[in-house]
Amino acid sequence: MSINVVLFQPEIPQNTGNIMRTCAGTDVVLHLIKPLGFKLDPKYLKRVAVNYLNNVNYFVYDDFDDFMKKNKGEYYFITRYGKKSPRSIDFKNAGNDIYLIFGRESTGIPKSILRNYLDKCIRLPMNDKIRSLNLANTVAIMVYEVLGQLDYLGLSKTEPESLKGEDWLLEE
Repeated sequence: MSINVVLFQPEIPQNTGNIMRTCAGTDVVLHLIKPLGFKLDPKYLKRVAVNYLNNVNYFVYDDFDDFMKKNKGEYYFITRYGKKSPRSIDFKNAGNDIYLIFGRESTGIPKSILRNYLDKCIRLPMNDKIRSLNLANTVAIMVYEVLGQLDYLGLSKTEPESLKGEDWLLEE
């Protein structure tokens, strides 16, 4: 089973760069559905994804149909119109690859797509003072919700020895 983040027509390169970093650090596959609000050339992407671009496994699709033809699994749509919270979904029993699908920053995921998946629409609970959270924040929350339910799928739970090491706080 793999975890996948799908960005439907992302518009803001800085959000996508932050999401790329989240994907790089969690071994989550990123899927980008065109049109994109920025250029995908390596020079430009390196600027928005900092130094993590080489660690991001990502794919680009012409449209949502192209994405669906090439990717089978459990689709979950994160939308402010969803009626389920992330905790109400048992990701451990998904049985297939998990695809967390997020809409564009300005308009979200079209109704024409969401209507076909009403039972798979998830909303992050929040008060009535804002419409939604920032896309990159929402992606990080959802990725870690799924990872938490799956006991983090082999990710390091301590500071790796290749960095400062798990006992760094104990050192004088």
